[in-house]
Amino acid sequence: MKHIIFGILLFVSIVSVYLIFFSGTSIVNYPTKSGSIIAFGDSLVAGVGAKYNEDFVSLLSLKIGEPILNFGIAGNTTQDGLLRVDAMLEEKPRIVILLLGGNDFIRKIPKQETFSNLKQLIVKIQKSGAVVVLLGVRGGVLVDGYNSDFKTLSKETGSVYVEDVLDGIFGKTALMNDSVHPNNEGYKIIAEKVYQEMKSVL
Repeated sequence: MKHIIFGILLFVSIVSVYLIFFSGTSIVNYPTKSGSIIAFGDSLVAGVGAKYNEDFVSLLSLKIGEPILNFGIAGNTTQDGLLRVDAMLEEKPRIVILLLGGNDFIRKIPKQETFSNLKQLIVKIQKSGAVVVLLGVRGGVLVDGYNSDFKTLSKETGSVYVEDVLDGIFGKTALMNDSVHPNNEGYKIIAEKVYQEMKSVL
């Protein structure tokens, strides 16, 4: 009996060590170097629908106790992101919060092109030495056609991943300013979601 118990305990110990040290995806460029934190993306990053300083980037900045440079431009697609990523990298970030893809869906850009562009963006940012925090967005109204692609991309690139930032917000009038953008309360939820995933690399 003692041998059986010992065997079970040994097995549990081995599995625990494996889960701690070998499972999961390592985050590229972590631990981080010195540098700024930048949020790079579209209208959700710019804070459309929120009052001044009530957007999720401003709220997240308060949570972590340091400034976050906001490089959000409403209407941007992943292709637009590729066109301006070099200007953003001139700020020499240590962490980049990346949120793009929603406008690709709205404009019916092929999903393969969207995620190819996102991968190029992530690789370019990582080559600069920064950690990427990838924020998932919905690829559909009733069914999310992007979720599995975002998960795969985050694992392939070694990025911190925040799953569908609008989950639990989208379609709820109390949390939305319009059909696409959250209001102040919705952005509070996004800020908390991002913080919970991002705090491990701060």
